[in-house]
Amino acid sequence: MKWTSTITDNVTEVLAKIVAFTEQRRRILTENITHVNTPGYQPRDLDVDGFAALMARAVEEHVRSDRLILCDTPTIHFEPGGGFETSPIVDAEAQRLLDTDRKAYVEHQVNKLAENLLNNKIARGLMERKRRRDLGR
Repeated sequence: MKWTSTITDNVTEVLAKIVAFTEQRRRILTENITHVNTPGYQPRDLDVDGFAALMARAVEEHVRSDRLILCDTPTIHFEPGGGFETSPIVDAEAQRLLDTDRKAYVEHQVNKLAENLLNNKIARGLMERKRRRDLGR
C-alpha cells in the first residue's frame, strides 16, 4: 500500500515515514543474510539512529507549532510529494561478525530484522488505530 496517498495529518505522515523506512531497512537486512557466503560482501544498514532523531525533531516541531519540518541528513533525502530516499551505510559491527563468526553474523541480522518488524508493526498499528478513531468522529 502506498501510505503517502492516505496521509491526513502530521502524525500520520510521521508514522507513514516510519513504515516506509522499516520496509526499506527490511530489504537491506534480508540482502545481508542472502550474501552471508558472498566473498567480499560488505553488510549494510540504514542510519536508524539518525532517522529516529530526525523523526523525534519532526514530532517536537509538530507539538510546538502544529507543522511538520523534515530536514535532509547525509543519508536521508526528502523529495517533493512526501517521499524520501535513504542511503545505506556500511555496518562495521556486522562486517566484523561476518569476517569472524558467520553464525553470530546471521543471528545479529535476524535480531535486527525482528526489531525492525516490531517497529513496522507498531507504526502500522498506530496508523490503523488513528484511522479508525478519525472515522468514528
